[in-house]
Amino acid sequence: MTDYWVVLLLTLTLAACRPGPSESGAVDAGATEAGTAAAGDAAIVLPGPDEHSYARPDQVVVRHLLLELAVDFEARVLAGTATLQLDWRDPAATQLVLDTRDLEVSAAEAQDAAGFWQPLAFSLGDRHAILGTPLTVQTPGQPASVRLTYRTVPSASGLQWLSPAMTQGKQLPFMFSQSQQIHARSWVPLQDTTLVRFTYEAHLQTPASVMALMSADNDPAAERDGDYRFSMPQPIPSYLLAIAAGDLVFQPVSARAGVWAEPALVAAAAAEFADTEQMIGTAESLYGPYRWQRYDMLVLPPSFPYGGMENPRLTFLTPTVIVGDRSLVALIAHELAHSWSGNLVTFALSRDAWLNEGITSYVENRLIENLYGKAWADMENVIERNGIADEFTPENLPLQRLAIEPGVLKDPDENLSATVYAKGAWFMQFLEQRIGRSDFDDFLRGYFDHFAFQSISSQQFADYAEENLLSRFPGKVSQAEFEAWLYAPGIPAFAPATVSERLAAVDAARAAWLANATLPPSTLTTGWTTQEWVHFLEGLPATLAEPQLAALDTAYGFTGTANAELAQRWYPLTVRSGYLAARPAIAEFLSRVGRRKLIMPTYSALAATPDGLLFAREVFAAARAALHPITIGSVTAVLATDPVP
Repeated sequence: MTDYWVVLLLTLTLAACRPGPSESGAVDAGATEAGTAAAGDAAIVLPGPDEHSYARPDQVVVRHLLLELAVDFEARVLAGTATLQLDWRDPAATQLVLDTRDLEVSAAEAQDAAGFWQPLAFSLGDRHAILGTPLTVQTPGQPASVRLTYRTVPSASGLQWLSPAMTQGKQLPFMFSQSQQIHARSWVPLQDTTLVRFTYEAHLQTPASVMALMSADNDPAAERDGDYRFSMPQPIPSYLLAIAAGDLVFQPVSARAGVWAEPALVAAAAAEFADTEQMIGTAESLYGPYRWQRYDMLVLPPSFPYGGMENPRLTFLTPTVIVGDRSLVALIAHELAHSWSGNLVTFALSRDAWLNEGITSYVENRLIENLYGKAWADMENVIERNGIADEFTPENLPLQRLAIEPGVLKDPDENLSATVYAKGAWFMQFLEQRIGRSDFDDFLRGYFDHFAFQSISSQQFADYAEENLLSRFPGKVSQAEFEAWLYAPGIPAFAPATVSERLAAVDAARAAWLANATLPPSTLTTGWTTQEWVHFLEGLPATLAEPQLAALDTAYGFTGTANAELAQRWYPLTVRSGYLAARPAIAEFLSRVGRRKLIMPTYSALAATPDGLLFAREVFAAARAALHPITIGSVTAVLATDPVP
């Protein structure tokens, strides 16, 4: 740990004692109307130090990244160079400090006036368990470009390498990245902070048999030849840097959207996501033009640790949403919505994550309502908001705020909570209902235009809302109400309620079964969507008697279900209830699926008893090789401690 970091932690600790907002100022450069980076000489005004990065963007900013990388599947490494084009902000600065995690850096060079590369002194500091290692390059003369020669390690937290046997086709290996929140530093040395946005180019060399893709200008007609070039002309933060390579083919769903997937899955994925173009058009009608040219989707192997990742131009998706009835396409709406909220306007710091996820969840729900009706949107809202209750415990008060105070968020991966998503969306719905939908749509569209290609803080959002919403529509939302949403824990008492008639019918059916063991008639359940079944399961008691579970299983086949959303709810219930008949299916599910949201509830339930813990450790040992490093870390933490007798 460097001296700078010790001072920074002390500063954050003192700042955390002060309630309310503490950030101010604009971050990063603007962009042209077409979305490419614009040159600008205005100095960055930082909203505060990024407690999760060693970078010093107040001194120097990376404006462009050039990657020259070879993909080595046998060694499970990326190796090559990263050239950083720099914008120096402090005339006295003589160092470039970058974020790395377990990178092997062998050389640093600067380009002189004649175009020749000259060696630079560099050093790697102490490794921090969460932040990784600072890379300090001595840069006398403030060079315009610095080139780093490096290689990743096989265990890089932001990369997963799959053998052919771990893929659907079983013929070719597969590799993909997950850079959010701060895992980009495990495969590229860079300023891994949302305070900095950069454009990039990349040249990848791979085995000729695999197709390589990035969060850039992928060509749907590209041929496999082992030599691929990419360009991303819009400035992005580091967490949106993405790479993938494997047995991938393309199928269009419209002129500007399509699906990349393994050959056996691409047709089913394209059918499941057939409404994507309608979603794009709906979003454009509400919030302005789509500024990223193409919207393609990459369906990853089941080990992908998240539902989706909004990498610009190439959303990464879990295959668990392909269930054949488009009932889980809200995930597509969510990742698409990030094209405005998150990718276009980005949170400045991880503690402002609600600006990405909360606003995106609101936009997602608007798209669902427009395409599939209000009844569907209401079900999604109710289910999402029910998930907040587990997080609202007395010991969790600091993380119940939307704008989290400095020093509270130790690991930025912790900001992906139900509070960030559901409370943020609820806040937006509150503003919409008070202000009026049409006027609030105009506000959000103006917000996206005003802050396009910038990273902003919660305080900047509040200032913009004060000027363009609260002041424009006096008497509709008070400053106290606005700040209660933003800075107070929990949900305000005046939050609008969401009622779903379809879920109310599910509640009645469940209550009748619990009261008299009469299963809901097939005439009712035949038409139930995934959302209704999820709600049915989530409303059951924490434990049930074995005959009750057996009755449900016989009637509805929950054990062994192919729908992972139902498995996520059913298997923990069976574990808590001692329903051992589900154990073989649990083992298969935990071995097949790597999405953290889906498997962690079952692992947590198993870890609560000695017998369950032993079973979980055995399953995990067998499944571990096929899991993503992020998922491995989460499961390891849950299974590390023996249950209290």
